[in-house]
Amino acid sequence: MMPTQEPAGPPPAGKRPRVIRIEPSPGTVIALLLIIAGLWVLNRLLPVVLVLVAALIIVGTISPAVQWLEQRRVPRGLGIAIVFTGLLVVTVLFITLTIPALIVQATGLLEQEPLLRARLAAWLAGSHLTLPLADLLRKVESGDLVKLAVANAIGFSTRVVAIFAYIMSSIFLALYILIDRDRLRGGLFSVVPRSHHIRLSRVMLNLETIVGGYIRGQLITSAFMAAFVFILLRACGVANALAIAVFAGAADVLPYAGALLSVGAAVAATLPRGPVIILLVLVLMLAYEEFESRLIVPRVYGQALRLPSSVILFSLLAGTVLLGITGALLALPVAAAALMLIGELRIELPGQQEQAKDVAIRERDDRGEAEYERRTEGLPAEQAAAIAVAISVDRNREESRPPAKPEEPGPGGGGI
Repeated sequence: MMPTQEPAGPPPAGKRPRVIRIEPSPGTVIALLLIIAGLWVLNRLLPVVLVLVAALIIVGTISPAVQWLEQRRVPRGLGIAIVFTGLLVVTVLFITLTIPALIVQATGLLEQEPLLRARLAAWLAGSHLTLPLADLLRKVESGDLVKLAVANAIGFSTRVVAIFAYIMSSIFLALYILIDRDRLRGGLFSVVPRSHHIRLSRVMLNLETIVGGYIRGQLITSAFMAAFVFILLRACGVANALAIAVFAGAADVLPYAGALLSVGAAVAATLPRGPVIILLVLVLMLAYEEFESRLIVPRVYGQALRLPSSVILFSLLAGTVLLGITGALLALPVAAAALMLIGELRIELPGQQEQAKDVAIRERDDRGEAEYERRTEGLPAEQAAAIAVAISVDRNREESRPPAKPEEPGPGGGGI
């Protein structure tokens, strides 16, 4: 794209002022059209892309367990079946432990709703500041609340069915990827030049590490939330405290929305206990949510994903604004993957200066790629991919070892 302009300076009398013309080249126009078309296709296929990303996350989560079984001479197919069966059992236990108890809790609250509303209105009427709220509660009819709940449930059920369908699609796609791992990996490596196979294998291994760290972080934060809710509700004498705690821990996986679900479930469970217990649980739950978001999440994910706290908070906000809850769920692994790609692809940032260490790493990359091309000459893509992964695993282990300390000279030893 070359701008053209007439000579600068004040225009002579009787001449037109200068005009700047922008004449894009044909290549620029074609590239711009391709970018627009690609973005449009990506937007149309966004659910499919999210299903694929979710499947890859499931694969990265399950692969370490399958590899652990393979190392103990369990056939790969049997290992996959064992891991998926274990996940199915855990899911069934979670559903049977939480859903019936939550339904009983919700049914009891609906039956006691007039009495609870009258108690709350009487408590609010004791102060001049909350007297308008008490009058408002007395005017509300139970039938209106039931109609509103039913309408919301019907509208929400369609979304639940769609989400369930996407989840099942991701699970089955992850299963197919695990079963056909060698063939799919060979197909991916066959379309990439062999000079980049080592780098590609390192990227894949690092992505698996990122996914594993993200899942571990989710488990840690969810376990902390479940333990806190269980102890709090048990101390307040709430029935079904374990089921509500498990539900709160599972809901904590969802950024932002999970906080509302966890606090709402805990507070709803304390409604029969009176206003003092309700207020106490509400204040403590909000305090814990703030503590988790400000301290636990940055510490846990910062160590697991090697992300600064500021990057974690910014990624969560950006992902939520762009794609809602789905974007918030994918924000941290995407941010960690982007930083990893910058490092593995040796991308030079504008303000970064090349150091001696960078030169040594680049030279080592070149030697490793040349050795890999020599070892895999004439081999099919599947075998070459397996060799590239093995080389990358050995290199990661070598880099993770602490540097050896230089030996101190003994008595009588040392330099000249």
